[in-house]
Amino acid sequence: MGIADWPEELRPRERLLAQGPQVLTDAELLAVFLRVGIPGRDAVALGRDILQQFGSLSALFAAPRAAFCEVKGLGPAKFAQLRAVMELAQRAIAAELQTGEVLTSPDMVKRYLQLRLGRQPHEAFHVLFLDVKNRLLACEEMFRGTLTHTSVYPREVVKAALGHNAASVMLAHNHPSGSPEPSESDLLLTRALMQALSLVDVRILDHFVVAGPHVHSFAEHGQI
Repeated sequence: MGIADWPEELRPRERLLAQGPQVLTDAELLAVFLRVGIPGRDAVALGRDILQQFGSLSALFAAPRAAFCEVKGLGPAKFAQLRAVMELAQRAIAAELQTGEVLTSPDMVKRYLQLRLGRQPHEAFHVLFLDVKNRLLACEEMFRGTLTHTSVYPREVVKAALGHNAASVMLAHNHPSGSPEPSESDLLLTRALMQALSLVDVRILDHFVVAGPHVHSFAEHGQI
């Protein structure tokens, strides 16, 4: 029996419209995204199968195109659609951060960084440049690869901060290994950048480490 044959109050799309997306399970939300199932599996059952195969929503979102398209019921069109949805979400949050004070929206900053960094297979270092009212001016990927206090060049970060006329910055990088705990190199890098940026009166407000769905804040842990 397909979802169209279910009682209306049980159908995921109708429940979402009536009660909001928060009432749906991960599999039901995927079913709304998928729209249709495959022979022998309705969209909700297919959503459960996909979650079981990838292990979590974050793993599904981080899946490379080849792995995503191998799954029965998915394919290039769904991959493009999912990437578009994620990019729209990222841009919507960035727009909010550009009009409001970043420090009053720490959870929004974390969601933005999860979308931007959480699914990348390589380590990357980003800088969020803020104006005097702590509004987001820009977010740039500055370096990529294995990051240490010697592989991230403070001079380039200082130059970018001056180019954006930033009053302060937030640092962010990801740990593809899955642990959000900062390493000794992360701590050394933060100190080196604090010293370099202080010479041009630019403050570092926080440094975030993103590992999939987890985000570690240096400021929240008294490390900055």
